[in-house]
Amino acid sequence: MEKLLQIHNMTKIFGEGTINEKTAISDLTLELSDGDFVTVIGNNGAGKSTMLNMIAGVYPVDCGTITVDGIDVTKLPEHKRAKYIGRVFQDPMNGTAADMQILENLALAKRRGNHRGLAFGVTKKEKEEYVEVLKSLDLGLETRLTSKVGLLSGGQRQAVTLLMATLKKPKILLLDEHTAALDPKTAKKVLDLTEKIVARDNLTTIMITHNMKDAINIGNRLIMMNEGKIIYDVSGEEKKNLTTADLLAKFKVTSGGEEFDNDRVLLSTEADE
Repeated sequence: MEKLLQIHNMTKIFGEGTINEKTAISDLTLELSDGDFVTVIGNNGAGKSTMLNMIAGVYPVDCGTITVDGIDVTKLPEHKRAKYIGRVFQDPMNGTAADMQILENLALAKRRGNHRGLAFGVTKKEKEEYVEVLKSLDLGLETRLTSKVGLLSGGQRQAVTLLMATLKKPKILLLDEHTAALDPKTAKKVLDLTEKIVARDNLTTIMITHNMKDAINIGNRLIMMNEGKIIYDVSGEEKKNLTTADLLAKFKVTSGGEEFDNDRVLLSTEADE
C-alpha cells in the first residue's frame, strides 16, 4: 500500500547545549499508508504534540526526514506545507479567524495553498457548497453564514475548524486533542463528525487523544509514545481487542517499569470503568 507519510530518524532537541536541554523527539521513524487513521496516546511530555508540530513545519527538524505523498517536505516552512496538511488544535480559539464570518473562514480555507491575496469574491456555487457542508454538522450553522466565528460556542467553532481543515481534502489530517476542551456530549458529536469525514474522504489521519477508550475504538492503528519515541504500535484485530488495562500494562512493560502519569488519561480511564 502506498505510503502517504514517511518520517525517518527524526530528532528534535530544545535548548541544546543549555541546562534546560530537552530531547522532545528521539530518532523517531513512522510510516502511514494511504487511509491510515492513527490514534496517539502517551505521557505528558512524551512528544506527541511536538511530533505533529514537526510534521506541520512549526519546528525545524534537527535530524531526519519527513515525506508527504512522495514529496520531501523536511525543509519546507509551515505555510508551504499547508497545501498538504489540515490541522485542528485543542483550543477551539485556534484555527479560525474570530472576527470574520463563517462564510469568510470557509472561503479562506478553500483557498489554502493558492497563490492569491485576500481580496476574493465568494461565488454562488461556493456558497451553496458551504451551506451543504455546514448542514452535515447538524448544528444549524447553515443559516448563520454571516455570523462571526467568535460568537460561536466552543463545539460549534471546533466543528467549523474541522470543516476548514478538510475542505480541500488534505494529504494528512492532524488532530491535536481536538475534543479535549469540550464537554463530553459536544466532544462526542465532534468525534463522530471526525470519523464521518475521515471515512468519507479516506483521509490519512493522526489523532492525539487523552482518552484511551477513544484511542482503542477509533481508527485502524494505535501508537503509544514515551520520551520522544514510539514504544508500542498496534493495528487491526489486535487493536480492536485491546482494553484500557492492556494499554496501561503495555506502557509499564515497554517503558521499563515506568508508571503512566498523564492525569487526564487516567481520569478518562477511571470514567470508563
